[in-house]
Amino acid sequence: MTSASPTRIVRTGPAVPVTVPLRPAKRTAAELQALAARGSALLGEASAEQVVAWVAENFRPDAAAVACSMADAVLPHLVAEQLPGVDVLFLDTGYHFAETYETRDAVAASLDATIVDVLPALTVPEQDAEYGAELFGRDANACCAMRKVEPLQRSLKNYELWFTGVRRDEAPTRANTPLVVWDDRNGLVKVNPVAAWSYDEILAYAAANEVVLNPLLDQGYPSIGCAPCTKRVAAGDDPRSGRWATLEKTECGLHL
Repeated sequence: MTSASPTRIVRTGPAVPVTVPLRPAKRTAAELQALAARGSALLGEASAEQVVAWVAENFRPDAAAVACSMADAVLPHLVAEQLPGVDVLFLDTGYHFAETYETRDAVAASLDATIVDVLPALTVPEQDAEYGAELFGRDANACCAMRKVEPLQRSLKNYELWFTGVRRDEAPTRANTPLVVWDDRNGLVKVNPVAAWSYDEILAYAAANEVVLNPLLDQGYPSIGCAPCTKRVAAGDDPRSGRWATLEKTECGLHL
């Protein structure tokens, strides 16, 4: 396990102003897009460690962020090994399982990284007052857009690159996920180091490196989202079948 330095948890959102150190100017979109193309061509189907090494060679540590749902800490661990102190973005939707918040705290205590709680513009009570209670049950797309997509897009403006834990085996919509790509929607480089990994490889890495796992993984939740929209999955079923199980919805919108 990485020897961790003291880690802070930052909460950032419209209702909670945070003083952020002034960052050097970002490279232009054209420069970053060209860098993404070169990285994709150079890396091909490189290992996750090689992908992170390429990022460490070409980006300042404060220019990169890791998106983490706190189902596990494999991706933050992989990145922090070569980019110590990296920001780890946790989308605090207000609807997470208690176990997910506990995992977030355990990750903060175990890794050399800064956990950044990214907050929606509205608290859950404020959203309920404006749109009615349990919007997730009536318009899940609108709920995800307000509580996940917009907050992440707002946060990513501070960076040149973000890491995601998207894997090709998770769903047909993710089958062609590249290792490095230009994210035109958010205007930065998107890196998916574990795209080629299986779920078993994630667990094996976690076991070998004593990486924090969300306890819900052992309770029938191989894919963990917000509590109201995540159900247990029967053994052998599609790991993501428990997400929005009663709806014709397979993605929250972050990776479309």
